[in-house]
Amino acid sequence: MRGPGTRRTLLLFLTLLVAPVPVGAQQTRLETLNVSFHTLVPSYAPFWIAKDKGFFEKYGLDVRFTYIASSAIAFSALISGDVHLTTVSSAPAMAALARGAPVAIVAAFGPTRFKLVAHSSITSLQALKGKTIGNSRPGGSVDFAIQRLVRKLGLVAGKDVQVLTTGVQESRRRIMLISQGKVDATIATAVDISELEQKGYKFNVLADLTELGIYGSGAVVCVTRRFLADHRPTVRAFLMAFSEGIWMGKTQKKVAFETFRKFLKVDEPRLFEGWHKQYILEQIPAKPFPLEEAMLSDIEDLSVHQPELKGKRLSEFVDVSILKELEREGFFSRLHR
Repeated sequence: MRGPGTRRTLLLFLTLLVAPVPVGAQQTRLETLNVSFHTLVPSYAPFWIAKDKGFFEKYGLDVRFTYIASSAIAFSALISGDVHLTTVSSAPAMAALARGAPVAIVAAFGPTRFKLVAHSSITSLQALKGKTIGNSRPGGSVDFAIQRLVRKLGLVAGKDVQVLTTGVQESRRRIMLISQGKVDATIATAVDISELEQKGYKFNVLADLTELGIYGSGAVVCVTRRFLADHRPTVRAFLMAFSEGIWMGKTQKKVAFETFRKFLKVDEPRLFEGWHKQYILEQIPAKPFPLEEAMLSDIEDLSVHQPELKGKRLSEFVDVSILKELEREGFFSRLHR
């Protein structure tokens, strides 16, 4: 990353490193846990809340976050032991697992909720025929969602519609490509749509992909199976603190806003309202189980180019045994009260 993005990441990393440890936690030796994350987005607020409010220390952990943008590098660091847990998008995680990576998905942030946005002259789904839909990059969550959408509409990519790789990951920037005449439509998050509408951009929202049964690959938490076997109490402690961060974010909007302001270096309360609604309330599950439908969609999409994925069961990729233990023991019920 370059420029302001790099400075923002560095500021975040330094903030996390120097975050104060609660007095009570200083009296107990904490276990160091290195965790990597792959992007700076509002949906990661539960991590920052758990760090800022001392939830990790509460469960005996000294969690140290590291930014690793590339999923391939993140998995390499995970397998080598340089990091103990990592967060990446679901699709690349499952692709790596299909290639034999000894890793399991233990929790999730929920699937990304996309909407289809088109030029103001396009007023219906049928009018997309002959148009160009702006993609981000092949093999990513946006790509998979667009391919599913095209099939759902009964269209053929390359014949009925053109799917153009733009290389633009941020949905607000892809929307701006519509106003620049470079594409006719794209998919975007509700927050980015609302923000650009308020700034005067004109476009039509043609569909909510979630209502069509199409889910974007959200972020998942991964750990090596060896680490899970040898350090199960550690992973359990992390998931408990993570879950507390989720619940505080959902129930204490003021805390969520403070977190956005502190860790994303933004101070726009109107924007915070949208982030809180879309990411914290709607996207992230109160119990961070991976959504089965979204992951099965990933398997279906990936198997086109990775035939070894065909016939695979979710249990080969996912280990939610700790979350199920916590559920049986009443952890979530006590937390949610």
